[in-house]
Amino acid sequence: MTTKKISILLGAAALTMTIVAPAIARDQIRMVGSSTVYPFATAVAEEFGRSNKFKTPIVESTGSGGGFKLFCEGVGENYPDITNASRAVKSSEIKRCAKNGVTDIVQVKIGFDGIVFANSKKAPRLNIDLRDIWTALAAEVPVNGAMVANPHKYWNEVNPSLPHTKIEVLGPPPTSGTRDAFAELAMEGGCKTYPEIKALKKTNKKQYKKVCHTIREDGAYIEAGENDNLIVGKLQANPSAFGIFGYSYLDQNSDVIQGSVIKGKEPTFDNISNGTYPISRSLYFYVKKAHVGKTPGIREYMAAFMSEKAVGKYGYLAEKGLIPLPEADLKKMRNISENLITLTK
Repeated sequence: MTTKKISILLGAAALTMTIVAPAIARDQIRMVGSSTVYPFATAVAEEFGRSNKFKTPIVESTGSGGGFKLFCEGVGENYPDITNASRAVKSSEIKRCAKNGVTDIVQVKIGFDGIVFANSKKAPRLNIDLRDIWTALAAEVPVNGAMVANPHKYWNEVNPSLPHTKIEVLGPPPTSGTRDAFAELAMEGGCKTYPEIKALKKTNKKQYKKVCHTIREDGAYIEAGENDNLIVGKLQANPSAFGIFGYSYLDQNSDVIQGSVIKGKEPTFDNISNGTYPISRSLYFYVKKAHVGKTPGIREYMAAFMSEKAVGKYGYLAEKGLIPLPEADLKKMRNISENLITLTK
C-alpha cells in the first residue's frame, strides 16, 4: 500500500472518529450574575463541593444585567446553567432568552437584602431621606421651577442640616441589579416627593422615569465596578465618601463602615426583614431547565441552596447577611425549586 493511500485511510478514520465520538458535556455547574448574591452563592457552592460527589460550582460576579445577558445567549455547555440576580428578570430579558432558545426558566427567590448608603466610621453617620439622595445624585433637578443640570457640590447645598462635605458617592454600574434597585427604590422614591415631577408620571411616564432614574455623570457619582469589597476599601481610604452596596457587605465590615439612617431607619437585619427600611429588595437565582440532567448536580445544588441549613432562619447564609424569607414564602420557593416550575410570563 502506498504512503498516499495510507494517509487517505488514516484521515478517513480520524474523520469517522470525530463524527461518532460523543460530545463531552461540562461536568461542573457554572453560574454568573449579581455581586450582591455572589457571596451567598459562593458559600453554598463551597459547602456543596465539600459535602457532595460533584465538583464545586464556578461562580462569577458579573452583575445582574451582565448575568442575564450571558444566561440568555443560548442553551448548551458554552452557556451558564444559573444566573443570580438582585432584581427580578425583565420582560425584555425573557424575550432575549426566548429568541436564543432559552424558554424554560426556573425563578427562585432566596431572601431579602437592603441597599445601604454607607461611609467610614471615621466620619459622622448621615441621617438623610430619599429626597436628599435624589437631589444629590440626579442628573437634573428642579431649580426655580426649571429642570437644570445638578448644581449641588456639597451635601449642605442639598439640605442645610447636612454637613458641608463634598458629594462623592461610589456605586455600581448600570449592569448591576443593585444599581437598578437603587434607581427604583431610592432615586425614584426621592424624586416623587417633588409634586411637579410626580405629576409628570401621569402625562409622560417615559420622561418621568428618565428624570427620576438618571444619575449625574459629572464626577459626584463614581462607578466603582461590580466588586463591592473594593468600595468598602475605598470608603476606608476616603472618610468623606459614601458607597452604595448590599447589606451583607455592611454586615461583614461593620467594624470599619456604617450605614446611613434613611427616613429614620437604620439598615439592620430586623428593619429589612419587616420592610420598614425603605431601600429593601428581593434576591433570586434563575436556572436553565434545559441544563438540568445535562450538567451534573444542578438539582442537588438547588436543594442545597434552599435547605434549612442554608436559607433557614438560623442558616449559615443568615450569618452572612441574607434576610430569610417568611416560612410560607420559603415553602413556596422550595416547591418551585424541587419541581422545576418555570416562569409563565
